[in-house]
Amino acid sequence: MKQGDIVLTPLPQADGQIENRPALFLRVMPPFNDALVCGISTQLHQKVSGFDEIIARQDRDFASSGLVSDSLVRLGFLAVIPNSKLIGSVGSISPERHKRLLKKLSDHLLKV
Repeated sequence: MKQGDIVLTPLPQADGQIENRPALFLRVMPPFNDALVCGISTQLHQKVSGFDEIIARQDRDFASSGLVSDSLVRLGFLAVIPNSKLIGSVGSISPERHKRLLKKLSDHLLKV
């Protein structure tokens, strides 16, 4: 699995349960090469304008994403997951979208 992949991994839910959910593999994190991921949801109404991003059926990288319906990449739902917990990859997003999402996250973290 690599950066930009849509992976299945155990993620904590709002009710405290841990479920296997789709997530975007954003970056490899030192020192153990764990995966920084952000959650993906079909709850489009949760979108944070100017921050989160929807992957829609008409987008050119939707088919390669492996997602089955319009989905929300939730940059505010981050987790660091050991590679051993990543179940597998279902697809990937375009390098352009991956770069844009990393920039949005970086810009947010650098705000003063």
